[in-house]
Amino acid sequence: MTHQKHAKLKRPKLGNFGRNEWGILGTTCSNIQQLANEIISQLSQKYQLAYVDADHKSHDDTDTDDLPKAMIYTDKIGYHRFDFQANMESYHFRMHFNETDLILVNGNHFTTQKQLVFIDPKKAESLSRKLERLTDVQAFILTDDTIDIYDFLKEYLSEHKKIPVFRASETNKIIHFLQEKITQNIPPLKGLILAGGRSTRMGQDKGAIKYFDKPHRECMHDLIAPFCQSVHLSCRAEQADEMGDFSLILDTFLGLGPHGAILSAFREDPDAAWLVLACDYPLMNEETIRQLVDSRDTSYVATAFNSPHSEFPEPLITVWEPKSYPILFQYLAQGYSCPRKVLINSRVHLIDAAQPKVFQNINHKKEYEEIMKRLK
Repeated sequence: MTHQKHAKLKRPKLGNFGRNEWGILGTTCSNIQQLANEIISQLSQKYQLAYVDADHKSHDDTDTDDLPKAMIYTDKIGYHRFDFQANMESYHFRMHFNETDLILVNGNHFTTQKQLVFIDPKKAESLSRKLERLTDVQAFILTDDTIDIYDFLKEYLSEHKKIPVFRASETNKIIHFLQEKITQNIPPLKGLILAGGRSTRMGQDKGAIKYFDKPHRECMHDLIAPFCQSVHLSCRAEQADEMGDFSLILDTFLGLGPHGAILSAFREDPDAAWLVLACDYPLMNEETIRQLVDSRDTSYVATAFNSPHSEFPEPLITVWEPKSYPILFQYLAQGYSCPRKVLINSRVHLIDAAQPKVFQNINHKKEYEEIMKRLK
C-alpha cells in the first residue's frame, strides 16, 4: 500500500492567481497595460476586476533604503495599500484575488489559465519562446490587418482555426467577448437543506415535523429542486439512516452549526454556489425562492435577504457563492462560527423580501402549536 500524505479533498479550479484569470501576451507591456486599462474602465462597474503585472526594475537596482522594513498599511482614503517583503506563491495570491470575477495578467511575465495572444511582429520571436504558456488560447489580437497567425502558432495550436480573431483596434468587441466569457463562467447552483440541528429548544427533530403531508425537510428539498442542479440534505452522521434515499452531505466540521454545514457543502463541491435553506420555515414558498435566485449576483460573496425581523442579513435563506468558501474559513480561524457575521462584514448583495411573512421560523413548541393552528 502506498502512503497517502494528504486527505483527498476536492480542490477548486483555481489558476496561479485565482478563478477566471486571463494572460495577455505577445506584444509590448505598454500595449498589454493599455488593453487591461480599457477593459477595467468598461467592466469595473459591474464586476470585480484585477490586474497583475511585474516591475521591470530588477531587485539589484533597488535601493535597500526603499524596501519596507516591516509590513506597512496605508489608508489612501480612496483605496488601501500594503507594502511588505515576502515570498509570494499561488497559495497567497489566491486569497488576495478571491473575490474577483476576472483577473487580467501580463502574460509576458506570468502563466495563466487562459490567454489572449497578440500577433505583433515586433514580439514574434519573444512569443515563440513562451509557447508552453499557451495552454488555453481564447482569442488572437492582430496589431496589423496585413499580418496572419504565425506559422509556429499554427503548428503548436492544432485547432487554431477555431480560435476567434480580433483587430487591436476592436477594443469594444474584445471587451464584449470577455464579458460573455464571464457570464458563461457562472458557478452552477446547488441546494443545501439544513436538517442537522439538534432541535433542543423544540424537543423534537424540526426537520421531521409534518406541517403538511411529509417531513418538512423533504418539503424544503422539493421546493428548491426546480432552481438547483442538485439538492442535498445536510445532517449529522448519526442522522443518515433517518433521511431516506435523499442525497446527503454529512457534517464534517462538527459542533459548528450552520457554519459547519455550509463549509461541509463547499468541501463537497468548492466550485458550486450553494442555495442554503433551513428546514424550519413552514411558510416558505416558491415565490420567495424565485426572488432570491432571480436576484443572484455572482460578483458578490453571497445574495441574501434583509431579515424582516432585524436589520441584519438572513444567512439561512441565502445563495453562497464559491468566493465565500475561504471567507467562511477566515472567520472560523478568528474564532467566529456565525454565518450572519460573515454576511454583515462581507460584500453581499442584499434584497428586501417581497413576502416577509414567510420568514417565520419555528424553534419552540409554543411556536409550533401556534403555526399548526394557522395551517389548519
